[in-house]
Amino acid sequence: MEPQQIREGYLVKKGTLLNSWKAVWVVLSEDGLEFYKKKTDRSPKGMIPLKGAVLLSPCQDFAKRMLVFKITTERKQDHFFQASHVEEREFWVKDIKRVITCLAGGRKFARKSTRRSIRLPDQVNLTELYTLMKDQDDGVKELKLEQESRVFNHCFTGATVVEWLISKEKARNRPEALMLATGLLNEGFLQPAGDQSKEGAQSGEQTVFLDETMALYYFADSGFFCEGYSSDEDVLLKEEFRGNIIKQGCLLKQGHKRKNWKVRKFVLRDDPAFMHYYDPTKGDDPLGSIHLRGSVVTAVEYVPDAKKYDVDGNLFEIITSDETQHFLQAANAEERKEWITAIQAVSKSGK
Repeated sequence: MEPQQIREGYLVKKGTLLNSWKAVWVVLSEDGLEFYKKKTDRSPKGMIPLKGAVLLSPCQDFAKRMLVFKITTERKQDHFFQASHVEEREFWVKDIKRVITCLAGGRKFARKSTRRSIRLPDQVNLTELYTLMKDQDDGVKELKLEQESRVFNHCFTGATVVEWLISKEKARNRPEALMLATGLLNEGFLQPAGDQSKEGAQSGEQTVFLDETMALYYFADSGFFCEGYSSDEDVLLKEEFRGNIIKQGCLLKQGHKRKNWKVRKFVLRDDPAFMHYYDPTKGDDPLGSIHLRGSVVTAVEYVPDAKKYDVDGNLFEIITSDETQHFLQAANAEERKEWITAIQAVSKSGK
């Protein structure tokens, strides 16, 4: 009997022998993790057995790579994977941990909530808490704050986080709120923005969240950027990056010149309406952008030259206001529908 497939999608994987990172199609089943060079390949490049394995998340072995998790097999082989955003990493980590637990206990896989890093109350779910904090109406407000000749956009203070947790009855007092905030920081949901918060995050063996008005933080999936002088390579970003992130994830994209297809990480922002795409294996500099104001997006069943590259199904097309065509492929029909709906909304409302 074939093992049940639990989750599949694109992740970036570090090479076992070389230090190169490459996007691969990953399939999680009840007994292991298979990864493929392409989604359409019939034979995997490799298989990672999960019986007796240990998962570490977040993995902070790579200073310039966030959202990495590590699987160490029973034979002490390390495998590193990088997700495209926090929620995606959490989905993978939760399911992989559950598979490891089920294998250890000789049980069938079944999803249920799991506990995380530091000792938190049983009723606390950090993923749900993070979602509530990001709520535009009732969550922690993202502000533009000035500090030491720099302007930090889409950020907030450590004290603000602590006070929000208490005001929303997520914590009874400041020490308890500080424990929750530290958990969010340890799991990568919150990121330090200024020098003071970064020193706290990097001091000693344990990450420290600072309950202070001068300690700045931001959501891992926010549109955070810093203007002005910076000692830590913060970059002045263009106007098109100022919008809120609506959706993000990996898609296959057809090139304009060679017409070949490559995995790209896409980030959809509103007001202004832009979709930036990146090489998921490299840094934060986009390869290009699509201005979505006035664009048309539709599902398509056929794209010229697509089958030549074994690309078929779940295709959609974006035609911009200057009549430039962009062809993309989602992992499945549901994901295609989600992307089309989100892009249509942004193209009508964003400037």
